[in-house]
Amino acid sequence: MFRRRRPVAVVVLAVIETVLLVQDPLSSNASLSLWFGLYAVAVQRGRVFSFITTTAVSLPLLLVFLLLFRLPTRMVSEGTDNLALTGIIAAAVVLLSNVVATGIGLNVRRDREHEMELRAWADRNAQLASVSERNRIAREMHDVVAHSLTVMIALSDGAAVVVKRSPERAGQVLAELSQTGRTALADMRRVLGVLRADGSLTSQSRRPLPAGAGIDGLLDGFRTAGLPLTLTRTGPALPTDPAFQLTVYRILQESRTNVLRYGRSISRVQVEITHWGGQVRLRISDDGRGSTLEVPSVGTGQGIVGMRERANIYAGTVQAGPGPYGGWVVEAVLNT
Repeated sequence: MFRRRRPVAVVVLAVIETVLLVQDPLSSNASLSLWFGLYAVAVQRGRVFSFITTTAVSLPLLLVFLLLFRLPTRMVSEGTDNLALTGIIAAAVVLLSNVVATGIGLNVRRDREHEMELRAWADRNAQLASVSERNRIAREMHDVVAHSLTVMIALSDGAAVVVKRSPERAGQVLAELSQTGRTALADMRRVLGVLRADGSLTSQSRRPLPAGAGIDGLLDGFRTAGLPLTLTRTGPALPTDPAFQLTVYRILQESRTNVLRYGRSISRVQVEITHWGGQVRLRISDDGRGSTLEVPSVGTGQGIVGMRERANIYAGTVQAGPGPYGGWVVEAVLNT
């Protein structure tokens, strides 16, 4: 009854077993009760402690069997020369039984520990998955908000400049401003849709990826915002994997958003997309003076970090820095 709460105390049964065995060798249960005590100790304690306990409780019994135990004469056949042999056999059986009981307990303990490790591993994996998903959502939100707000600010500034000189052109800019805001809102709903627990959003609305043709639309939006941008494509079309296309889209988006934020006196922005030999290479460069001016940061400083994290998923790299002839250059390599 107490083996689970006080497993070590249960082994005092060894004293009772020894006394019974000395008084009447045939009335004892030959350490049967000790098996449960040793099993309980092995389940709750470690391997070394369990075998030390097994040795400690078995030693008195072994001494009794080896030195004092004798079968009654009525149970011994005539002509038997070595009566001590029965004590040796009994001692071996008791010792083996105690070791087996301890071994069974240790095996049960090992299985339980393995189960606990598996549960802990599953919990850690769930936590890591949760953290990874939160990071993904935060990265998507950063890209959506940073890009859209930057473009909207540029468009509103442009509308303020041209409204008096060309109301028609100002109307076009304001229409683009409105469309950019609506697109940003739709993107935010799509990204945050994964947090909805009621499942009311359809899988179509949860797609975080603009279509492959969205790259052209993205660049058109930057042109409308005032960037003199040209696009050069080399090689076959990009892989159809939506996640891969999203990575390309976000790298282009973040690179051009930074140009729109910090670039000064820009007359040329070149975007090169090369798909060849199992790799997609992106090179985004400009001839502005953004790299040489002290411009206060208006972002979180995580844009380049986010691009590198995305590239790492495809065993790729992202390098960003001043160009050899001025301006800023972003080069990304993605393995398909």
